Amino acid sequence: MKPKLHGEVTIEIPFHDVDALGVVWHGHYVKYMEIARTAMLRKVGLDIPQLRSTGCGWVVAECHLKFIRPMFYGMKVRIETTLLEYETRVKIGYLMTNADTGERLNKAWTTHLAVNLETGELQYHLPSFFGPSQES
Repeated sequence: MKPKLHGEVTIEIPFHDVDALGVVWHGHYVKYMEIARTAMLRKVGLDIPQLRSTGCGWVVAECHLKFIRPMFYGMKVRIETTLLEYETRVKIGYLMTNADTGERLNKAWTTHLAVNLETGELQYHLPSFFGPSQES
């Protein structure tokens, strides 16, 4: 059984992502998840060019976020990613914590489906680079 794929990035919340009270606008959380997911996949050589070379595009089919505590301007946030499952879809989990205190800020997951880049048709199997199916 292959080990689970994990990743981690730390970001500092920029001024342009916050409102007048210095709180991160909720929509930016998805951007931070994208940064972390991309970093995780790069670790195993699956950046956007490599994914496109498979002939598949990857669409987000589901996105679930649980807001626990707000993020503020200047806060350092650790975003941990884990590949939770891959068979006919890819599911990735996210945990966002305050990098200084360890306090949980957000838990989330996304589900991604493969589509044929030429036809736009949904692919019911994943490219071989994911290897045998793994679920948790």
